[in-house]
Amino acid sequence: MGKSATSKDAQALFHSLRSAYVATPTNLKIIDLYIMFAVVTAVIRVVYMAIVGSFPFNSFLSGVPSCVGTAVLAVCLRIQVNKENKEFKDLPPERAFADFVLCNLVLHLVIMNFLG
Repeated sequence: MGKSATSKDAQALFHSLRSAYVATPTNLKIIDLYIMFAVVTAVIRVVYMAIVGSFPFNSFLSGVPSCVGTAVLAVCLRIQVNKENKEFKDLPPERAFADFVLCNLVLHLVIMNFLG
């Protein structure tokens, strides 16, 4: 009895999330895909290091924070570009994207410096 109620609740939750995500603008969906790509790349790097080993340890230590940092910056971009967010209503999307690019440039310069 409890299992079917839990299953129905989970289905209702997924249905409501899917119906809400359908109304999301395309530019936010593209940013979401970019975030997913960065996170999946970080997970693949960690799994690869766990399976194969950590011989070029500097590349692992610079690659994973690069992926995670890029994902965090993309989440910040998504928050700033979202029209429903009233906190950044005066910020034009071009400025948010310029901030994203500049912060990514600084992040990757630091990562390249860390590689040695």
